[in-house]
This record gives sequence, C-alpha cells and structure tokens, in this order.
Amino acid sequence: MALTQQDIARLARLSGLQLDSHDPDRLVQELDRILGLIQELQAVDTQGVQPMAHPLEAHQTIALRLRDDIADPAQSADQRDTCLKNAPAAHEGLFLVPTVIE
Repeated sequence: MALTQQDIARLARLSGLQLDSHDPDRLVQELDRILGLIQELQAVDTQGVQPMAHPLEAHQTIALRLRDDIADPAQSADQRDTCLKNAPAAHEGLFLVPTVIE
C-alpha cells in the first residue's frame, strides 16, 4: 500500500497531529516501511500459537503482579478535588473529555 502526501495530511488531520516535516517525501517513505512491516507480520501463520502475557514467558516463568480492577471512589471531596486539580475540564466531580467521534 503506497501512501501519498495527501494521505498523510488527511491522517494527520483526523488524528489531530500537526506534522512539521521539512521533508515530506521522507515521511511518506518511513510510513510506507512501517506499513510494509505490519503486512509482513500479518502474513505470519500464527494458527495454534498460544498468546503470551509477557515476551519472556517462552523462556522463563513470569509471575505477573496483577490486582483486581476495582473502582476506588475518592475518600473525600478534598481528595477528589485534588485529583481533578490538573484536569483541563471537570463537571460535578467528573473529568470532561472532548468528543472524538464525528
């Protein structure tokens, strides 16, 4: 899949990135190489290969330090306000995020 400079400009606009490349042809070549590598990886037959939780799992036993994914509500309003202090926008104790789906 060969990309064009127009494709890259569109991808940058959709992803909200500002590209300050002085050599747009080099950017096209680098992204083409990345996409080529992805195509090579997708072509590998992985039928019957068990997924690993860690890349070293094939060579040694790895004990993963996992915890239960449990929501921990703020203990107090002050603690919540401290957590929200760096938020760009908040409303009624919740983080506000911009809409990303057009």
